[in-house]
Amino acid sequence: MKDDRAWMQLAIREARKGLGRTSPNPCVGAVVVKNNRLIATGFHAKAGTPHAEVHALRAAGAKARGATIYVTLEPCNHTGRTPPCTQAILAAGIKRVVVGMLDPNPLVAGGGCQTLAAQGVEVTQGVLAEECYSLNRPFSKHVTTGLPWVIMKGGMSLDGRLALASGQCAWITNEQSRRQVHRLRDRVDAILIGSETALCDDPALTTRLAGRRGRDPLRVVLDTALRLPVSARMLQQASSAPTWIFCGPDAEVKRAEALINAGAVIKQVRLDDAGQLDLAAVLCELGRAQLTSVLVEGGSRVHGAFLRANLVDEMQIFIAPIFLGSDGVPLVDTLGLQQVADAPRFSTTRVRRFGNDVLIEGLMEK
Repeated sequence: MKDDRAWMQLAIREARKGLGRTSPNPCVGAVVVKNNRLIATGFHAKAGTPHAEVHALRAAGAKARGATIYVTLEPCNHTGRTPPCTQAILAAGIKRVVVGMLDPNPLVAGGGCQTLAAQGVEVTQGVLAEECYSLNRPFSKHVTTGLPWVIMKGGMSLDGRLALASGQCAWITNEQSRRQVHRLRDRVDAILIGSETALCDDPALTTRLAGRRGRDPLRVVLDTALRLPVSARMLQQASSAPTWIFCGPDAEVKRAEALINAGAVIKQVRLDDAGQLDLAAVLCELGRAQLTSVLVEGGSRVHGAFLRANLVDEMQIFIAPIFLGSDGVPLVDTLGLQQVADAPRFSTTRVRRFGNDVLIEGLMEK
C-alpha cells in the first residue's frame, strides 16, 4: 500500500520532466490513483499548453471518476492561456485531491483548493511541500516580486581563484563539472556575464549537451560603455537565442548601432552610486520580459557586485583540487566587509562530486 508521500514523490518525478521548459509557468506533475493503483500521469511541458492535471486526466479517461489526483502545485482556479484546472478536475469526477504546495500566485493563493472543497471534493494540502517548493523557487520569486531567481555559478581553485592574473584562458574544473554546467544552463532562462569576461574569454554562452540536446538561454552582458566587439562569438549564435547588452546612459550611440546591426539587443539602464550598472534595474528588466531565472557566471567583479547588492538567491560553486596562488583572480571581488558577521552567508543544500571536483550548492540566508 503506497501512502500519500509515495504518490507525491511520483508526481514530483513527473514535474521534473518540465524543468527548464515551462517558464514563466511553474513545473508541475500530476498522478491519478484509484484503489491504490496508478491510473495515469502527466506533467506541464510548456507555457501555453495544457497543465499537468489536464494531461493526467485525459490519459485516465473514464477511470478518473472516483479517483484521487496528486498534484505538486495547487490547481489553478482562473482562466489564463488555458482554462482552470479546477473545472477539469470537477468534470472528471475526481473524489480527492492531494496538493504538494499552495500556489504563491496571487491569482490563485488557496482559491483552487477552496473551490474544490466547496464542491465536495476532499482536499489534502502540504504533502512533501518543501520538496515541491524546491522545484519552483524561480517561479515563486518571480510571481511574487516580478524578479528572476539569481544563481551565482563559479569554478575555482582550492584557494578561491577562478583564473590566473595574466588573463590566460584555461579550464580550472574538469570535464564532468563542465557537463554539469551545461545541464544547469539548459534549465535557466538567462546567462549573465560582465564585459571583462566577455572580452577575455569570448564565450559563446551556449548549451552543449550530448547529442546536441539542450536549449540556449538568453545571453546577457553587463557592458557599461559597450566595449563588446561586433565579432564576439555570442553574436554569431543569434539563431539559438538573443544577446542582450546592458549599458549605461552615456554609451556611444555609434557603438550601440553597430552592435544592434550585429544582432544584439541594447538595454540602457541607470548607474548606481558607484558609477556601475544598477543591477536591480537589470533584474527588473529581465523580470518584465518574463524571465524567471538567471545564471550569473561572472567574473569576479560581477560576483562581488551581486553579493554586495544582496541580489544572489542561490550559489553553485565548483571547486577543483588545485592551487593558483595569491596572484590569481579571486572568485569574488572586494565586498567591503568590516566584520565577518556581515559576510553573505549560505545554507548548504547539497554537496556532490564530479570526478575530483566538488560542487557545493546553497541558498542565501536572508
